[in-house]
Amino acid sequence: MVPQHPIAKQSRPNARVEKGRIVDEIIEALTVHTYIENEGMYPEVRDLAPDLEDDILESYEEHHVADVLVVELAAMSPDDERFDAKTTVLIESVEHHIEEEEQEWFPKVREELGSKQLQEMGARMLELRDKAPRLRSPSPTRRPHAPHIPCGRLRRLWA
Repeated sequence: MVPQHPIAKQSRPNARVEKGRIVDEIIEALTVHTYIENEGMYPEVRDLAPDLEDDILESYEEHHVADVLVVELAAMSPDDERFDAKTTVLIESVEHHIEEEEQEWFPKVREELGSKQLQEMGARMLELRDKAPRLRSPSPTRRPHAPHIPCGRLRRLWA
């Protein structure tokens, strides 16, 4: 279980705004991340390594779960009683997804594709990052824009 962020336990006036800002960073990072993989990496690997189809389909579903939670969080206020719990579930889900990809799926992709194909795919993914949508929260208590952060920083942001 992910420990609750210390800000979530505080009652100081700007704690609510800080929680919202942190979640905005998480939302933006995940929105960009899922777009890049869904639009670039997964379709390309699916074409080049059809035997990884089951892994790709599972990854699409894990992204779908994260997308649902992201949309719900974006519409919530940091004061909502389920805001912290939903954020924790999102982080745990994403950490599971990342662990599975890094330990199980990416080694298979590296075996199937050559280094040149992987480098070319990486370059296309970087181009997609610039085109990726950024989901912004409609809440006035949250920042309208957050910088891109790597998904690996999720736990450090919230923990």
